[in-house]
Amino acid sequence: MNENYYQLVVLTNQINLKFMPIKLKMLAVGDHGKIIGFEKSGKAYRKRLLAMGLIPGTEFIITRFAPLGDPVEIKIRGFSLTLRKNEASILLIEKI
Repeated sequence: MNENYYQLVVLTNQINLKFMPIKLKMLAVGDHGKIIGFEKSGKAYRKRLLAMGLIPGTEFIITRFAPLGDPVEIKIRGFSLTLRKNEASILLIEKI
């Protein structure tokens, strides 16, 4: 196979990885993200998160993590919001 084929495969993989949903815990302080959805297993928290303004398409910034990782604080729509690990775990995020 030629070199152009390998470049195309690498480029295609990079594009696919960019849009792959990640978890909030995978981001670092100062990272920007966008909510793209919720896990299906998180029905108990979905309504609560939607009521707090965490709807798909909403952008946010990670402002801080507690020393043990619970809770996490994000800046969203001009205010700071603190989420527990179990609440944050059902969010599907795209890093921007």
